[in-house]
Amino acid sequence: MAISLSVVVLLAIILVVMIRGGSIKAGPAIVAVLFGFFLASTGMAPSINRFLDSIADTINSISF
Repeated sequence: MAISLSVVVLLAIILVVMIRGGSIKAGPAIVAVLFGFFLASTGMAPSINRFLDSIADTINSISF
């Protein structure tokens, strides 16, 4: 839960910066948000969550 919440906050910040910087307009940003919202309710959501969790675990296991 903590990882997914921080990812949502990070992506929201990136989206706001891109809109304010002119990299992406408000229309395409709304479409992207709606796509993510509806994708989360499909059967692919558990697979996407497992994939992102495995990436987070891999990054967490890297030691410098």
